[in-house]
Amino acid sequence: MSRQRVSLRQELPLLVWLVVVWCALWQDFSPGNLLFGALISVAVARMFYLPPVELSGRFNILHAIPFALMFLARVMAASFQVMYFAVVRGPRVSKAVVAVPLRSHQDLLVTATGHVLSLIPGSLVVEVDRSSSTLYLHTLNVDDADGVAKVRREVRDIEARLIRIMGTREELEALQQEATA
Repeated sequence: MSRQRVSLRQELPLLVWLVVVWCALWQDFSPGNLLFGALISVAVARMFYLPPVELSGRFNILHAIPFALMFLARVMAASFQVMYFAVVRGPRVSKAVVAVPLRSHQDLLVTATGHVLSLIPGSLVVEVDRSSSTLYLHTLNVDDADGVAKVRREVRDIEARLIRIMGTREELEALQQEATA
């Protein structure tokens, strides 16, 4: 089975990342280890099919900074909430698995949204339906339809913030049209 040739421009970020990971694992950034890491990364990229990550070509720092602050605030608040549930409510905490269809079908944005959600205590992505861009989250303290709707709103808010940071122009326009509708 032959695969399409990926340009060096598309593959370069992957190769650089693999070299950084190699050197970090060995805790050695000497010229010899960098060169050997580069050879290993080229071999891995040639031997194993890794689909290229398609970037939108835009990154908005003015949205990224507030997003990072919001993320840290949610992590802190959720940490205290989970601690409260563990200490006070124990096994009586309600739980649910909630399906949340996302707007974006880009692997990068779906993955970024899933990772952000999984890093916030109290929620965990248990499944991703790539064909429909649906995330399935295990969440705490959800016991009715209002709780499910709240989880979906929060997930779509995080996705919208990520679209504003690094989504395609088409996704950004669709998001703006959704906001005005």
